[in-house]
Amino acid sequence: METDADKSHYNHPQSGSPTSMDYYWDSYAHFGIHEVMLKDSIRTLSYRMAIDKNSHLFNEKIVLDVGCGTGILSMFAAKAGAKKVIGVDASKIIESTREIIQANGLEDRITLIQGKIEEISLPVDQVDIIISEWMGYFLFYESMLSTVIFARDKWLAPNGALFPDKASLYLVGIEDKEYKEEKIDFWDNVYGFDMSCIKKKAYQDPIVDTVPEEAIVTTASKLMTVDLKTVQAKDLTWSANFELIATQKDSIHAFAAYFDVEFTDCQEQIRFSTAPDQEPTHWNQTIFYLKDVLPVNVGEVIKGKISTTPNAKNFRDLNISIEYQYEGSIFIVKNVQYYKMR
Repeated sequence: METDADKSHYNHPQSGSPTSMDYYWDSYAHFGIHEVMLKDSIRTLSYRMAIDKNSHLFNEKIVLDVGCGTGILSMFAAKAGAKKVIGVDASKIIESTREIIQANGLEDRITLIQGKIEEISLPVDQVDIIISEWMGYFLFYESMLSTVIFARDKWLAPNGALFPDKASLYLVGIEDKEYKEEKIDFWDNVYGFDMSCIKKKAYQDPIVDTVPEEAIVTTASKLMTVDLKTVQAKDLTWSANFELIATQKDSIHAFAAYFDVEFTDCQEQIRFSTAPDQEPTHWNQTIFYLKDVLPVNVGEVIKGKISTTPNAKNFRDLNISIEYQYEGSIFIVKNVQYYKMR
């Protein structure tokens, strides 16, 4: 995801000492992470298409790019006819972005500001459009959604547009015996030694990876839809029920999450998905391994609830719990597992 401006209420443990937030910004100062995002053609071309197909909305308008990174979205907006684009980023990548903007002859249309959204001033009182690539793994990990909300409430003009404006999160059950054995069960016997204490910790860490379409063994359950027009910062703590129906006789070793992104605050609507049956993106999918193996038959149902809250020490990290209940023909279980994305 592109970088953004940090939340002003984050408290540094002591003045002058580096924090996890500082390391977060440092990671986005290197061009390598931006190369990965730019080469994600599904991500980048979806933004370009949404802007180009709605260029009439950008013509002679003022645009705010929250977390501008290398400035690619700012340049898309400028090329679409925006009168002024203001790109904001807290990372030092913006030093290179200034050179990029100049090299492309857009310095008269694009103004860059280095700083945190909550701490800066804009050269305008309001903007017509906010563009941002705020989505993280599992949609919310390292998410800058709270920053976009802040910018929306402070600067977006009445009836202003958000690009994108909606995102939906989904959960499916997957068969993943081989990889689970490699990543989790490995710790039971390491060259003849019992290291299962690490196995307990390994269960707590969701894995971001590509899930093959053929690994999906249930229907998908939509957990939530985020509407950027109305979402509030308090909504970053949430719970959602799910119901997964087995589509084949198999075993479920994990749940996998993915999300869709939509540009609907416009006439020509665009959508892209990070689902396993779609072309891969740099977000991949987020995998939550289960301590139980669920042997399912077609039509059997797994019910549960997933709850997520930002970590108290670093709001970009997530604490996640998943309750699941299954009453199958040969196996019945009710359990809850806790995960940390960090």
